[in-house]
Amino acid sequence: MDRFKNSGFTLIEVMIVVVIISILAMIAVPSYNDSVSKARRADGQAALMDIMARQERFYTENGTYTDNLGAGGLNLSSTTSQEGYYTISADACGNGIDSCVVLTATPGSEQADDGWMTLNSLGVKASENDVW
Repeated sequence: MDRFKNSGFTLIEVMIVVVIISILAMIAVPSYNDSVSKARRADGQAALMDIMARQERFYTENGTYTDNLGAGGLNLSSTTSQEGYYTISADACGNGIDSCVVLTATPGSEQADDGWMTLNSLGVKASENDVW
């Protein structure tokens, strides 16, 4: 009579499970990172669109755009995107600030691979790494 029954997993079975989990992780982690990056990118795009809407309102009231996003200009309390992944700046287009303004979103360290994104008052979007 065998007192000890062989139960449990063999080393080979455990190693097969580890390999399967590793393969799944190799697929899932980059996909997750891409999704996170896209969500952070949307934060910068939303900030550009919001500030451009404020620029248009400023233009309607004053007949010119402004490169001043703080006090005396658009009166924004912060020049970063809502989640803080991008810093927004405003500059005159080639025609001057009276007729055109270009907003630039510069990524912080978390989004550095994306590069900058711009939006001007004519609706033209551009980006360093084609992320629009």
